[in-house]
Formats: sequence, C-alpha cells, structure tokens
Amino acid sequence: MAGIYIHIPFCKQACHYCDFHFSTSLQYKSELLNALHQEIRLQKNYLAGQTIETIYLGGGTPSLLQGEEINILFDVITQHHTVASNAEITIEANPDDLDEHKVHALRQTPINRFSIGIQSFFDEDLFWMNRAHRSREAEASVKRVQDAGFSNITADLIYGYPLLTDSKWKHNMQQIFDLKIPHISAYAMTVEPQTALASFIKKKLFAPMSEAQSADQFILLLDQIQQHGFEQYEISNFCLPGNYSRHNSNYWKGVKYLGIGPSAHSFNGEARQWNVSNNNKYIQSINTNTIPTERESLSEKDKLNEYIMTSLRTMWGLDLNKLEEISKYAAEQLLKNAEEFLYKGWVSQSGQTLTLTQEGKLYADKIASDLFF
Repeated sequence: MAGIYIHIPFCKQACHYCDFHFSTSLQYKSELLNALHQEIRLQKNYLAGQTIETIYLGGGTPSLLQGEEINILFDVITQHHTVASNAEITIEANPDDLDEHKVHALRQTPINRFSIGIQSFFDEDLFWMNRAHRSREAEASVKRVQDAGFSNITADLIYGYPLLTDSKWKHNMQQIFDLKIPHISAYAMTVEPQTALASFIKKKLFAPMSEAQSADQFILLLDQIQQHGFEQYEISNFCLPGNYSRHNSNYWKGVKYLGIGPSAHSFNGEARQWNVSNNNKYIQSINTNTIPTERESLSEKDKLNEYIMTSLRTMWGLDLNKLEEISKYAAEQLLKNAEEFLYKGWVSQSGQTLTLTQEGKLYADKIASDLFF
C-alpha cells in the first residue's frame, strides 16, 4: 500500500503564520492543474505499481478547486494507479469555501474525508492570524458537511499564541466536542522565518510566543481529549477510537508516498525527493516533460534517525526490532542513549517498544534529537 499527496498552491490570502508554498493569485490555475495531470503521468512508476490506499489534497487551499477540476485529477490518477476501493481521500478546506454549493459539488467527487482549517472560534484571533473566515462560518461549514452525509472529518486548532487565554482555549476545544467532530489536529503556534508573523514580532507589533503558555495549553488539551474519549495517537493528532488519519499514520509508519505539485515531497523507502517551490518554474519544467525535483538518497544513519523521529511521535512507539532491521546493534546503542530519559520518566519501555510518557511528549523533539545516531 502507498499514498499520493497533491499540493494545490493557491490561497485567497496569506495567513500571518504560514510558511507553506502558495500563491494568492489564481491567474495560472488552469496551467497549474494541467501540469499536475502531466506530473502524475510522468511519475506513474515511482511507487512501482503499489495500490494506492490514501490520497490527500493539501496546500494551499484545495477547497478553492471546483468539483469538476477535482474529478479530472482523480480520473488521471486512476488511469495510472490502482486505487483501493476503500481508499481514504482527504481534502483540506477552509470554512469560507464550504458553502452549500461547494459541499454539494464535493459530494459528486471521490472525496470522503474533510480536514477543515478552523484554528479558532474567536473572530479577534482569526483576524490576528489573517484567516479568511470568521467563527460563524466555521461552525456552519462543519454542520453543512455533516448534513451532506460526510462523517469522516478532522478540524485544525492552534494554541499557544498571545490572544488565546486558557478559557478561550477550553471554549475552542468544547466547540469541537459539541460539533461531534471525531478527529482533531492541534498545533502550537510557531514563528517561522520569512513569515509576516516573524516580521511583526521583530518590529514589536506582535508579542512573542511563550513556550510556557504553549506547554500549559498542551497539557490542558491532553486533559480535555482524555475526558472526551479521544486517543492521542500522534503528538498533534487526536481521535475517537478508529478515526485515525490513515494518510498521516502511514507517513509516521514509513509507508511510501508520491508527492505531486510544486514543493511536494515524495518518499520511496530509499530516497526522498522534493519539487521546486515555484509555480512558474514548476509549470515550465513539467511542460518539457521534466520533473523539477531534487533528490536525496537515505544513508543507513538517515533511515535510523527518520524512524526514531517519526515513531516516537506516535502511540505505537519505536520498535527496537525495526531498528535492528536497519542496522545491527542499533537497538543496543539506542537503549544506552535512552537511559537518561527512561530514568526521568520521559520514555517508557514495554518489551521491545519505547513510547513517550505524557511528560515526555513535552520534550519530544529534544528526546528524538538526543537519540539520533
């Protein structure tokens, strides 16, 4: 089994915190879509004929596409790949795009899962983020999608920014629970270089982020999701039992995937590659039947470190036997390096599996980097 990710690099406006590749101009949308079709053809052998279990439309804002444009994309995919009959097919969507007409149009496509970028139910927070929607649209969009018969829904929330008090954070979470959304992706606000947010903080127009606030609100999140029967199956992802994101779970488990579109990444087990993050250069290159990509072959050390980084983020944990499959004696060395974290109670061991404890999840990046070979 394998997955396909398609990057749709268009947005109505730029969120202050976002550093993903996108354009706010739709002028060359048709040319870009044609290039996506052609790249799918050019990359048809990348996954060596494996059945496609998940397809994910990300961005950018894929919900800017029309239903017919999405159907054509899937027609091209199915011409060159075998797609499982029960494949998980996700579209990222902004609430302001999900009016009655758009939801009806998406009902006529293979889409069966929605990832809705709510972020907050407070208008002042959405304005601060420069989001295109308002809180009333967030709630209405979820109900509209549910009324259309879609139940496989995830909502994005952000915490750890100056405007978000603990009471507002609890309100945001409660709104998700009340809307009966079965999956939540919650992320701490980070300040990425070259973003408007970074510039505003540097100019002292915005207050800086607080690590203490992020940690406290992360703990609040863990408390609330446990009370409502959600599982934390990855550091930032939570769901009711059985509602895991198959696409993202496969990424953390090292399943192969093909990325289509500008800035999209691909992984085949032995190497990673990524496309140019420029729409015009991408289109021009694809039009000459050349994939504008860079490639990095993974060394034994790379494979070990990638497995450590991804597996420790999940509830399934790090399997020492898999380390041994990559490199002999790797498990022995890792256990030696992990002694400090086992002693502190940040990591627990059950048989051949290491997992982060609740306290350890606060230090996930440090633990992983300290265990790298």
